[in-house]
Amino acid sequence: MRQAIFALGLAAAALAWPGGATAQMAEDGSAAQPANTQAGARDCPPGFGCVTRRPLPRYVSVKGAEARARRGPGQDHRVDWVYKRPGLPLRVTAEYENWRRVEDAEGAGGWMHYALLSPSRTAIVTDEVADLRASPDAGAAVVARAQGGVVARLLQCQPDWCRISADGTRGWVPKTAVWGVEPGEVFD
Repeated sequence: MRQAIFALGLAAAALAWPGGATAQMAEDGSAAQPANTQAGARDCPPGFGCVTRRPLPRYVSVKGAEARARRGPGQDHRVDWVYKRPGLPLRVTAEYENWRRVEDAEGAGGWMHYALLSPSRTAIVTDEVADLRASPDAGAAVVARAQGGVVARLLQCQPDWCRISADGTRGWVPKTAVWGVEPGEVFD
């Protein structure tokens, strides 16, 4: 069994791989995910999910203590990944009925039932160490440091900076230091 362990600031969490193929491939090596379609999907606007009519891609987070990513959209499909980290950010890339095709910061993923996902925005620190600053300015005072792999809530994003919260500490980090937000994405 292959396991990928994220380096975390205060707690360790595992991403277990119970199978032997990549998360995106069927056992015969072909692509396993259906297109972002279903009955009536011809009316689906470009860049939006045909089920929810929400933008694609978009970011969500793992809702509970364990979430299984399957090879296809349905419980009869093999489980490829088991995410054991509440709040881990995921990118939704497709929709099919009650299922969402997701990928993590490393590009692995699969199909998850929508009930396993939260709309809460989080980000994972991708730099070895990221300085949290008092304001969105490279010259601002450093209020804390976050190790690579720390998952934080996204509070606000400007074109190049995001305000995050982890373990009760808030600060601004460059977008390039985290995964879970699109370049140029802005929200309050």
